[in-house]
Amino acid sequence: MKVACVGGGPASLYFSILMKRVDPAHDITVYERNPAGSTYGWGVTYWDELFGYLHDVDPESAREISATSARWDSWVVHLHERATVTVGHGDKGYGISRRRLLGILSDRAESLGVRVEYEHEISGEEDVADADLVVAGDGVNSRLRERHAEHFGSEMAVGANPYVWLGTTKVFDSFTFAFVETEHGWIWCYGYPYSEEHSTFIVECAPDTWRALGLDVANEADGLAHLEKLFAEVLDGHPLIGRTQAGGAAHWLHFRTLTNRTWHRGNLVLLGDSAHTTHYSIGAGTALALGDAAYLVDALHADSDLGAALTRYERERMAAIRPAQRAARRSSRWYENVPRYIDRPPREMIALLNSRHSALLPHVPPRLFYRTGQVMGVLSGLFRRG
Repeated sequence: MKVACVGGGPASLYFSILMKRVDPAHDITVYERNPAGSTYGWGVTYWDELFGYLHDVDPESAREISATSARWDSWVVHLHERATVTVGHGDKGYGISRRRLLGILSDRAESLGVRVEYEHEISGEEDVADADLVVAGDGVNSRLRERHAEHFGSEMAVGANPYVWLGTTKVFDSFTFAFVETEHGWIWCYGYPYSEEHSTFIVECAPDTWRALGLDVANEADGLAHLEKLFAEVLDGHPLIGRTQAGGAAHWLHFRTLTNRTWHRGNLVLLGDSAHTTHYSIGAGTALALGDAAYLVDALHADSDLGAALTRYERERMAAIRPAQRAARRSSRWYENVPRYIDRPPREMIALLNSRHSALLPHVPPRLFYRTGQVMGVLSGLFRRG
């Protein structure tokens, strides 16, 4: 099969690796419009389940990813001046530089015979008309998908809260939350390590707080200085790092949740963020993209008819990611309603934070939800002992 992958992100690269492992005769080219080594973002997260899977399907790249990943097995939650609580977590978490991840995957793909062409933009299927399969892995703003938006049934829901994705030289030893109360409302961050030198630092708040703090009009340098003061306790004197030159605009965004009614059209198929996005607060974006790649490869080699294979991929993968999509929607709404939970006693508030994927929580008074959970935990322990 002759395959053109548009977009050089994790989904396209991992798909090309797995395709070549199944059948080295596949002719695969990955087209990336940006130069090699240029990428947005800082670190990405993944968890134990994905880590084991990577070792099973491609041990070579998994070993490289493992060697350069930061690890944690607990949370630390800072609740302004009220408490700092460490919470053990069942799953081990990992962080890796997005640039390093892409480097590992592109090197592995090329070692298997995949061609990776940088600074090569594909505007439409006609640019790769000789391909048997065109994989649109070009992200949430996919040009290939947008050309056929009506066919794909693309819908975009925009979140209420502004957020900014930053880096810092503070290397956290746990996944860290910090909630800070200002005279204009609450602002909070998520921080996690992704190398021996840096961590990712995501800041979020309600729109009224964002405007009242002047973050909507501040240039990046002034905005970072303000955030460094607000989060001085967790940064320990370390600076925040933005994406632009001094004096440039800050990259505050509103998260866009993308869904599509169908994921394929003719020989064109959507992969990763071009097919779906899930709110960053559940840390599943990279895992879902790599999972898409595996499902698509399995479907293509299980059915020789391309249309049937793409239909199978769409049906099975859509079903598989629904729980993550539901969890992401509920998590984002929890953060949009932080004032509902933040004044609870620290142990209770952290339990509610840990329960933010619950469908019931938004409809039950937080105190009742917490106390009911405690009762159920006691009963469960009694039944286990019995």
